[in-house]
Formats: sequence, structure tokens, C-alpha cells
Amino acid sequence: MKGSLMTAHADHNSQTENIVYDDQIVKYFTLATFGWGIAALLFGLLAALQLAYWPMNMNMEWVTFGRLRPLHTNAAIFAFAGNAIFAGMYYSTQRLLKARLFSDFLSKVHFWGWQFVILCAAVTLPLGYSQSKEYAELEWPIDILIALVWVIFAINFFMTIKNRREKHLYVGIWFYIATIITVAMLHIVNSIEIPITPLKSLPVWGGIQDALVQWWYGHNAVAFFLTTPFLGLMYYFVPKAANRPVYSYRLSIIHFWALVFIYIWAGPHHLLYTSLPDWAQSLGMVFSLMLWAPSWGGMINGLMTLKGAFKELIQNPVIKFFVAALTFYGMATFEGPLLSIKSVSALGHYTDWIVGHVHSGALGWNGMLIMGMMLWMVPRLWKTELYSTKLAENSFWISLTGVLFYYVSMTVAGITQGLMLNGINGEGKLMYPDFVETVTKIVPLYWVRAIGGALFVTGYLIFIYNMYKTIKLAPKEADEPVVVKVTRTGWNEKSHEPHRQLEGMGLAFSVLTFIAVLVGSVIEIYPTLSLHKYVNPAQTTTPFSALEIAGRGVYVAEGCYVCHSQQIRPIAAEVLRYGPASTIEESMWDRPHQWGSKRTGPDLARVGKKYPDMWHFQHMINPRAITPNSIMPNYPWLLEKNTDFLSLRREFSVMKDLGVPYDQDTIANADIVAQKQAKVIAEELEKQGAPKGLEKKQIVALIAYLQALGQKAVTTETAENK
Repeated sequence: MKGSLMTAHADHNSQTENIVYDDQIVKYFTLATFGWGIAALLFGLLAALQLAYWPMNMNMEWVTFGRLRPLHTNAAIFAFAGNAIFAGMYYSTQRLLKARLFSDFLSKVHFWGWQFVILCAAVTLPLGYSQSKEYAELEWPIDILIALVWVIFAINFFMTIKNRREKHLYVGIWFYIATIITVAMLHIVNSIEIPITPLKSLPVWGGIQDALVQWWYGHNAVAFFLTTPFLGLMYYFVPKAANRPVYSYRLSIIHFWALVFIYIWAGPHHLLYTSLPDWAQSLGMVFSLMLWAPSWGGMINGLMTLKGAFKELIQNPVIKFFVAALTFYGMATFEGPLLSIKSVSALGHYTDWIVGHVHSGALGWNGMLIMGMMLWMVPRLWKTELYSTKLAENSFWISLTGVLFYYVSMTVAGITQGLMLNGINGEGKLMYPDFVETVTKIVPLYWVRAIGGALFVTGYLIFIYNMYKTIKLAPKEADEPVVVKVTRTGWNEKSHEPHRQLEGMGLAFSVLTFIAVLVGSVIEIYPTLSLHKYVNPAQTTTPFSALEIAGRGVYVAEGCYVCHSQQIRPIAAEVLRYGPASTIEESMWDRPHQWGSKRTGPDLARVGKKYPDMWHFQHMINPRAITPNSIMPNYPWLLEKNTDFLSLRREFSVMKDLGVPYDQDTIANADIVAQKQAKVIAEELEKQGAPKGLEKKQIVALIAYLQALGQKAVTTETAENK
């Protein structure tokens, strides 16, 4: 603490001190939240329009749905929600701990470092630099930068706890601690990768390992970046807005410890009916069902805190936003466990029902809570009154209507598509064998979703205008620091309650939190590290050739994984539609895995050799020439961009180090062999009417990869006979 920021009273025995909170950094993060929120929502609206009306892809490679969707999710989670989290945490932490943030310098490095991370994402993702791992698409240099910025944030936070003047850690601080510790663990473990080029890498995890680690990360990114920090903010700002204490201290204890222990186990429910071992799937499902109790405990605690303030709903839009946020939190945390039940997952997984579920949480829970928090906090930060209660009311009702349009349309679309895809008639045949029929059926609901998104954007823009006018009303002295008198409390207090004692021990509390999230992580992930236990010794998988690996890179860069899965589930309709269920062996060399999470197009696990090369060529240039009513974008630039043959040797060398069975000759000649295979494919395409000289173009490499899918798994006996 800087000496100029704190003065003690003349009486050296006094416990009362004057302190100046650092609200300038809170303002920085608040303004960043406003700006990035507009960007994230507009990206999402454009993506929604692209699914409703495919020409909105505009034949421009950097704004196709496959590239825009990861940009939207990263902007929404890490730019919009992330900046809001930091603003709320820095504001509330100082007041709850009665201490200025540990270091002004670290606060500024945290702010500018995080904005630089976001800018890097905004540049690299549209350019196709992606690891194709949901919510973790950013490449290795940016992953390192994220880790460094997060460590700086953690140091600043935990040193502030060390310097606190309030002995007992308030419940909001518990959730902040869990967030910082767990997000660091998730990011580091999921981002262990080996660089190939300055903007390309391969994860050390492969196949089922990568799938499990990714969804351990992906599910818990929602849990510990979009849930626990927002619960911490809820526990501070809801009581403040209602001017009432938290409803139940004991319920908050149960809520916290049950949530952080159980949540970490639930990741495998994203992989039900896949090649993941059954024990891991069942474990994920059981713990997901258990999440109902602590999640609703938090919702009840928040709503009951507001119980006496319900009569203020008519006059106070802040309370409206908080009530809506908590209600959507309850809805989302009811539906999540419901969707983790295997029979329900068989219907809903890979459909838009999941998209609706996610956005009920993202827009309804996170978005509404952010707006409510800002409506309460901004006037206090800038020492003024809210510009317009009427505008706040309008932004609430328009935003709420938008969320409801979005959620209902996507839930109906998802259930409709799930029923159509799983439909089998009395003769044991598919009722809807043509996949595109299940897509065109729900396109009208995509328009409803776009309308809902437009309404939410409109509500948010009204909110932003209200915030802008509020800040403009700030007096000239608004930027002058305010000296706050605080009293050091609780240091000599002794409690017989164990948890009250634990709240006075910041280090012990943090260590126990880390252990709580570590246990489930180790039990889930460690067994799959010995992959040979799960591989059938009577079956082998031939790794992809050099050209096929180059084509796989194109597939990843174009974001094909966003709409296509490569995992056939052992469900009757899927086996009829795509072929035998996928096995562990078929994807054991894949880095990263491509199991997917959404099917806007059919599964591609066994698409190889199903169609001739010319079919794939025409399908990529103009999908509607092959599949009328397709909503897939055109990819004309694949005929113009050259394949990166030069990095293949390095990529093959890294894969061999990671256990892929390539010999030295294959590695040494990877680029040469790839070019020879490309020439053969290009010549055949030319004979069928394709342009001349395609052997160096990305379209040829992509075709080679697609034709290899499902063609690499062979039994040991078959291999010996050959």
C-alpha cells in the first residue's frame, strides 16, 4: 500500500484508518465491458442471420460462420463477461476487504494485458488461426499471454486479501477465490501444447484424452468463468441493491462448497454415447444431476434476499434485472442436469436445444446480471444519478423479450431436429434420411432466433446510451479520490464455528478450495492417460498421410468442426444414417479431436469414399449445386490459397514425439509425398472439368482429408493379410 493513499490517526492504538479505493481501474474495466459487449452481441447477431440466410456469409473467408462463431463466443465470454467480472470484482473486493488493491501497476498491467489478449483473438480467429477446441480456440502465444495476465490478476487479488482490514472473508470473496484458482488450472492443463509454427501448435492430448480434457475445461469454463464469479457478484450487488443482508449465511456455505466440489466432475456429460469409456460418462451424468441442489440453493438465496424488495420492482429497474438474472440461473441449472440424463442427451445433443440452453444462461443470467450490476455501480462510480429510469425499464423489457424469443425458438428447433434425426419407421428405416430436410424444417425458427437476438442487442444499446448519459452527468470532481474511513475488524474475535474460523484464514481457505476442484479433476483425467487400457489390441488405426494432415489443417482453420461432428453414437438412427458407431481407435491419433458438439450438417466420421472427389470440389465451391436448400457457405478462396507444405515435416516430427507411429522416412519426405498425392488428385479433378493447376491449392488437401475419414481403421488380421 502506498503511503500517500493511507493515513493512520494520531492515536497509534486506534484501529480506524483512512483509505482511498482504486476506482479508476474499475472505471476502465466498466468502459471496456460496454464496448466489447456491443461487439460480442453484434457478432452473435450476424452469426444468427448467417444460419437463417446463408448469403449473409458474403463469400468472405474471414466472416464465414465457421470463423465468426468462435469469435462471437470468445468475445462474449472473455471480452464482455470477462471485463464485467473484473470491474465487479475489483469494486466489491476493495470494499469487502476494506483495503485498496495491492498494486496500481499490476491493476493497469492486468487491464491492458487483457485488452491485448482480446485484440489478438479478434485478429487471429477471423484469419483462421484456431485450435478448434471450444472456448479455447486461441493459439499457443495467446495462451501463454492469457496465463501471464491471469497470474498478474491472481497476485493482485491474493495480496489484497493478505493486506485486508476485515478478518472474515465475505461469501462473495469465496467465489472469487474459486474462480481464480480453478480457471488457472483449467487453462494451463487444457493448453499444454507444442508449437509447430508461430501461430500453430498441437495439443499433447490426443483422441479421447483430448476430448475429455477439452470438455473438462469447456464445461468448467462455463462453471468457473460464467457462474462462480457471477455468483460472487450476486452475493455482493443483490444485497446492496435490495439494502438487505444475504438471506441465509448457512445456505451460502452449503452452496459454495457443494458447487465447487461437484461442478468439476460434470464435464463428461458433453460426451454421452461417444467413445469415452462408460464409467466416465456415468460419472459425469451422476454429478451433473447432483448439481441441481447447490445451484438452486444459490438461486433461492439470491431470490429470498430480494424477497422484501419485490414491492420495489415497479420503481427499481435494478431489482428487475437481478430477479430476471436469478430466474434464468435457476432455469439454466435445472435444464443442464436434465440434458445430462443419457436418454435426454440422445435427443438433445448435437441440436439447437443445447444452443438455446447455453444462451438462456449467457444472455439471461450473465447478461441481465451485468446490466443490473452496472445500473447500480456506474452512478456511484461517477458520483451522479442514473440518467433515466424509463430507459432502464425499456432496456429491461426489450432485453427480456429477446432472451425469451431466443430460448424458446432454439429449444423448439432442437427438439424438432432431434426427433426428426432419430425417427425410425415401422420397417426399421429412417423417417428422414436426407439430413438437409431436418435443417430446412427449422430455418423459420432461425429467423425467430435472429429477431430475439436483435431485440436483445436493441435493449443493450438502450442500456449503453443510458450509461453514456449517466457518465456525462458526472460532476467535475467525479475523478477525485474519496477518502473512506474503515475500521480493522475481527482480528481478536474468536468463533466456535469452524467455518467462521476458516474465513479468517485466507491461505487455508484457498488451499481447501484448490483441493476441492482437484479431486474430481484427477479422478476423471488420470485413468485416460494410460490410453492403451482402452484400445482394442485386435484393431489398429493408420495415421493420416501428409496431404491429409494438411487438409485437416484447412478443415480446422475454416471452422468446419462448428457444424460437423466426427463421432457416430451407438444410437439406432445414427448407425443407420452414418454407419457403425465410432471407436476409440479411430480417433486415437487425432490432435486435436474433432468429435464436435453441434450438427448443422451431417456427421463426417465415415464420409470418406462415399462421394467422388468432384462431388467434394463442387460442394465446397457451391454447396447448393450438390445439396439444394443447404445453408452452408461457399468457399471459393480454397481454389486460390496455397497449401502450407513447408510446415509438414515439423508437424510430423511433433506428432511422432507424441506417439503417432510415423517413421523417419515419412517425416523427412512429408512435404514431397504430400505434393505428389496432391498432383494425382488435381489431375483427376482436371479430367472431370475442374480448373488446371490445383495441386498446390487448399481445396485439394481438404478433399484428401475428407476422403480419408473413416478409412483408416483396420483389424490386425486384415493388416497382416495385406
